[in-house]
Formats: sequence, C-alpha cells, structure tokens
Amino acid sequence: MAPTDKRTPNLPAAWSLNRRRFIQGAAGVAALSALPSSFTFAQSAAKEAPDLAKLVAEGKLPPLAQRLPENPDVVQVKQVGRYGGALRRGLRGSADHNGILKVIGPQNLVRWNVEFTGVVPNLAHKWEVSADATQFTFYLRKGLKWSDGKPFTADDIVFSIEDCAKNADLYKATPSQIVIGGKPVVCEKVDETTVKFTFAAPYALFLENLATPLGQHTTLFAKHYCSQFHPKYNPKVDEQAKAAGQSDWPAYFRSKCGDIEIPSRWGNPDRPTMDPWIIKEPYTGGATRVVAVRNPFFWQVDQQGNQLPYIDQVTYSISQDVESLMLDVVGGKIDYQDRHINTLSNKPTLSQNTKRGDYRLVELIAANAQQVQIHLNILHKDPKMRAMFGNKEFRKALSLGIDRKEIIELVYLGQSVPYQTSPRPGHPWYHEKLANQFTEFDPAQANAILDKLGYKKAGNFRTHPDGSKVFFAIDVIPTLYPDQVDVLELVKRYWADIGIEIKVNTIERALYYTRGDNNDHDAASWSGSGGLDLMFDPRDYFAYHPQGSRYAIPWALWFTSGGKSGEEPPESQKKRFALYDQARGTTDLQKRAEYVKQMLDLTYEAFETVGICLGV
Repeated sequence: MAPTDKRTPNLPAAWSLNRRRFIQGAAGVAALSALPSSFTFAQSAAKEAPDLAKLVAEGKLPPLAQRLPENPDVVQVKQVGRYGGALRRGLRGSADHNGILKVIGPQNLVRWNVEFTGVVPNLAHKWEVSADATQFTFYLRKGLKWSDGKPFTADDIVFSIEDCAKNADLYKATPSQIVIGGKPVVCEKVDETTVKFTFAAPYALFLENLATPLGQHTTLFAKHYCSQFHPKYNPKVDEQAKAAGQSDWPAYFRSKCGDIEIPSRWGNPDRPTMDPWIIKEPYTGGATRVVAVRNPFFWQVDQQGNQLPYIDQVTYSISQDVESLMLDVVGGKIDYQDRHINTLSNKPTLSQNTKRGDYRLVELIAANAQQVQIHLNILHKDPKMRAMFGNKEFRKALSLGIDRKEIIELVYLGQSVPYQTSPRPGHPWYHEKLANQFTEFDPAQANAILDKLGYKKAGNFRTHPDGSKVFFAIDVIPTLYPDQVDVLELVKRYWADIGIEIKVNTIERALYYTRGDNNDHDAASWSGSGGLDLMFDPRDYFAYHPQGSRYAIPWALWFTSGGKSGEEPPESQKKRFALYDQARGTTDLQKRAEYVKQMLDLTYEAFETVGICLGV
C-alpha cells in the first residue's frame, strides 16, 4: 500500500521530518525515481509516451525537444518503466484535497531524496547559500515550461511570493515557511532563470522547508495566468469577481488558482501547473471521481532519456464514507492508499483480503506525537469560557479526569501508552516530563481542583462562578478521525463523572476549518504533530500554525503577521517563538537541540493542550 521504511525514528535533529508525509508527498514522481544522476543526454535522444508522440505527429503538440528544458532533471530509477496505465486512489467526500496534494502536488525548487538524507535539485538545478544563511540564490533549469507550454521563469516565483504570498488580502498572514525573525522574505529576480531570497535573520531550515508540501508558495502561481485575477495587473478584477458570483477578488483568485491546501487547487483544469499530472476531470461539488492526466511539458526524465511520468493518469474515486473506500480496497480497485484506511480497526479486514484485492501491507513508523490532541480554545470569544480554558489548573483537572489506559485498551487494542505531547520516545529530543505530565487517572484530585476553582456542582454537573452551567463542545471530523469520535465519547463519560458536561460535535471538514478560522469553536481535536517533525510542525508546542494551533489561533495570527493581526500572546509564547527562530536559524545541531529543549521546558510549564496517547 505504501513504500517500506524500516529505519528507526532516532534521527539526527536536522532531518526529523514526518517521514510518512514525505513518502506520500514524493510519491507522484520521486517514488518513480531515485537520486539525481550525473548522467546527461542530448535532447534528441529523449523519448516520450506513445499518446504524446501521436499528438506531436498530428501537429497538436510541439516535439519533445521543444517541451523539455535544456537541462531536464535526470533521475535514476531502480527499473526503467513502461508507459501506460493508471494509478488508482480514493478520496473521501468534497474536502479531501490533501489526498491529491500528497501524491501529485509538491513540485518545488528542491525536493527530498528518497533516502531522506538530504535536499536535492528539482526545478532549480543548483543553488547558493550565504555564509550566514540569510540569502539563497536559485538557478532554474533553462527552458522549463508550465503545463500549458508557457515559460516558467524567475518572474513566476517573484509573482508568487511578492504579489501573492505576501499580499494581506490573499493571506491573513504571510505563510510562516517564508518568515524568519518576524519578517517575510524578500524575493528578487536576478535574471530570467535566477532568483534570490533574502531573509532578515539566518534561516538554516529554508531548503528543508521548501522541500515540504507546505513550502510550495514559491512555485504555486503562474504569473501569465493568475495575474489576470489580481488587482495589481487587472483593475477590473473586483467587478469581474462579482460577475462570476464571487464575494471579492481574493475569492475569485482562489477559485481559479487555488492555494496549497484547498479543493479549488484541483477544481480548474485551465490552471497551469508544474506537476507530473494535470487535472482533466476536476474536483468539484458533485464529482464522483477526479482524473489527472500526464503533463506533456513535465521536466523530468529517467537515465535513458524517457520523459516522466510513466503512468498515463491518476484516478481518484470519491467515496462518501470509509466503508465504501474499504470496499474498493478489498475489491482490488485501489493501487496505493493509506489515507483514511490506515487504522487499527481496519487492519484485520485489510490483512484478510490481501489476495482478493491483490495488494500488500507495509508497516510504517508513526510520525505523530499524539493520537488525539484536545485543543481547548484558550482565546474563546466568551469571557467566561476564556477564563475557564485559560486556567492551567482547569486544564490539569480535565487531564487527570481521563482514564487513558481504558481508552487505549478499548479503542487502540492496547497498542499505545498514555501521552501528552513530545517528540517520540527514542527521538533525540524526547522530553519525558512533557510527555507524561498529568496522564495519571485521578478523578479525586480532579474534583478537588474544580471545587477549589469555584466550579461547584449543581446536581450532577458544575456551574461557573456566576451560576451558569459549564458546558462546551469539542469539534471533531468523523470521516477523517473515526477513532477520535470513539475516544471523545469515552472522555465525555469520564468528564461527566467529575461534573463537566460536553458535546462531541461531529462536523464536516470544511465547517471544522471555518469555525477554527473564525475562532468560533469551544474546543477541537486533531492528531498531535511533532513526534518526528518538530522543526517543521511545532503547532502543539507553541501557537505556530494559524489553522492548526486551535487552542490559540489569534496568537498564531499575531506571530505570523508580525503583530498586525490576531492577539498578542503572553511572554512564554513569545519566548518559545524566539527559541524556535533561533533553532531553525542555526546549522549547529547541538545548539539547535539546546534551543528546542528550552522551548519544550516552557511548553511543559504552560500545559496548553490535553493529549490522550502516543500516536499509534
């Protein structure tokens, strides 16, 4: 179902990226290839898929030599492939866009090699980094073309960063991957194929960030196409947006050009891309499948000069529930999948049907720190809820009121241990105190804390000091995390025993994000990141992610906007942000570990989120 990775999680800190995320992200091309080769070839020797050769013969497509760059990315494959066929995968409903992204989408200036030991050339064939790691100069392959045949140049990268990613109307805050020292990058064109990035402070992890799916802003928007939806280049775009039924130009822009993690990225077949496959049947409301076909201008070849990809198309069937997706898997209709089906409860069924479905199972190391992370909204709009959730003692009481061992036995078949959050055991940055604090089941102590805080019982349940009932909802996405629904139903029972009434609010993914973006949620659950990839996703260690740090999204917005939006965080959060900046700004792994240790110590003291168990 997925590539094998038997290495241990005891990685050097510089490479502690989520391996499974990398494997998924690279699968569109890198799983078909390996390390860049020193082998070069004449373009006249290049070969192409039969369907493209037919179009060339019919005069509907330029010859291959005119479609490839002068120096295509030559990759060595373990075995030279044959052209043809379809890679079949499954999606869940209308908001499973990342299921497409992680196979087709991450085509950036650089990428991770398959061994995951370093960053290698991709759209850029080489780069230079200043001694202080504040300037990065990239040299693009000459003759690169978008999927519509138009040139891909430094102008596209400058447009994507300066006009789009840094535009306050398009983004509430500049994406954190291009912000360091509280200031966004400055992106400049040197010439048609050379672009320079300048940061306000050292940014030792910039290359690694570029290699991740969330680092794609540099190559996301084709200027020749997307500029027509931007007011800097089209003064009439607002009225055109309204005529198209959109609320404003940013909504119109996104409907046409998408973004990294939204469905519309895959909803417009006219949007130019650098991906190996391009959308033919779009991901839109009511669609029953999504089809992406070979990009005739794709810029990678194998060591024999065959243009990649080998596979004609990627086909995604859309299931409305996991049960339907599982039927496709065991029925042999899916070729490669872990998304949505990778649960302990599905494992017996998957194991029993390997021959029937003609597939094999591969065990992966869990990269998450936490299986279920509960984010109580510390910055709730209601002052009473804010005071309650913002009190560390209240959060401590709730944590002590959870019987984690019973949850692990009932939901996860005994295959985990109680855990808050921390890099995983065995990782060089494992923080034992942070991982284990308040994980014991002690309802007597929980009750005593709540009594002391003034949340007295009136009947079976407690009230606020003003006499109003304590009640809140926890948002969860059942189609994405069915196990979390089961866990939260047990948590609901445990908390009822200490007088706290909650609702398990099962909602659709798009609404989940909307409620979080607007800070309208009481609480929300998600899996806990940072088990192996802390430097790339520290959302649970401080308010880093403006969508993912759901316990304090306004703090995250304040950080990412440089204080222009959101809400100013307390000193502990500011210190953690500064320590993280220092950590990602140094290439000295010992210093990086020291900064991270201090950051995790502060996270331990603050205790802002409530975890259940180690990611299984």
